[in-house]
Amino acid sequence: MRKRRASTRLAGLGFELAGAVAGFALVGYWVGKYYGNPALGLLIGSLLGLVGGMYNLIRATLLSQRRSTDRGREREGDSDA
Repeated sequence: MRKRRASTRLAGLGFELAGAVAGFALVGYWVGKYYGNPALGLLIGSLLGLVGGMYNLIRATLLSQRRSTDRGREREGDSDA
């Protein structure tokens, strides 16, 4: 399997964030409707999706930054030799 470039991988993070918020919002609405308060379920589901999506976004961004920094250090070491 081919490795994707960092820019391609990071471009999809916005869709992942939106998908997490939308998915959790729908589940929250469904649970809230079952218990008789769909607005509260929607709010709680949206907040959970936002927190989870932001966690994933920050984690992936920091990992990409770390990899980019490591590649820069490797290039500096190659030019010194």
